[in-house]
Amino acid sequence: MHDNDLPFDVLAVGAHPDDVEIACGGTLARLVHQGYRVGIVDLTDGEPTPGSPHPDVRLAEAQEAARRLGVCRRVVLNLPNRRLFDSFEARVALARQLRLFRPKIVIGFGSKTPMASPDHWQAMLITDAAIFYSRLTKWDEHFDGQPPHTVSAQLYFRLPFEAATLDGFSSHFTVDIGRTLETKLAAVHCYKTQFPPAKDYVFERIRSAAILAGLGAGFTAGETFVTTKPMGTDYLVRMVLGQSG
Repeated sequence: MHDNDLPFDVLAVGAHPDDVEIACGGTLARLVHQGYRVGIVDLTDGEPTPGSPHPDVRLAEAQEAARRLGVCRRVVLNLPNRRLFDSFEARVALARQLRLFRPKIVIGFGSKTPMASPDHWQAMLITDAAIFYSRLTKWDEHFDGQPPHTVSAQLYFRLPFEAATLDGFSSHFTVDIGRTLETKLAAVHCYKTQFPPAKDYVFERIRSAAILAGLGAGFTAGETFVTTKPMGTDYLVRMVLGQSG
């Protein structure tokens, strides 16, 4: 990656490769089409996992999925899958990436995912803390000389199999992914070790969830996000009518 690829506009953080694609792949692809620089950080490599013969296979799937979405860079950190915990070391590892890529917006998990991996909840805690650590001064010894960086905005995503809204947050909004839903699905399809033919039903669930999310906002498909603080606008008509110009 060259210096002219930095800073990123948006960085999405997942616990495992495929989290980001499933949660917000359509939005990331849409941002790329709009000319924004987008990156992904996976906190773990997702290994071990039942269907994968070797970690290199899962990493190759992740890079191909990133290529399908068109993102600038994907980084997989060496944190332990299935044993991911919010720790000082994990916070610093992610904060280093934030200082390196200097994103304006960071998107990540925003809630627990019952009956799914507890790594997701830990990923949220780590991401929240890393955003704070990224901007702290007088702590150079932990960041290899990388200068502090203040993230301008933080968003939470949700997996399409979870509740449509996140408790405790009033500012939910939906992104139109009607043009990029098929790109999102193609990116998830890259994970052949995770979604063999026996799990083809997952893709219909992802599609149905996107259609349902878009319906309320007047889109053919959508992805819903939460802001960590109330949103505002000085273009009321554009916002209410969904105009992007």
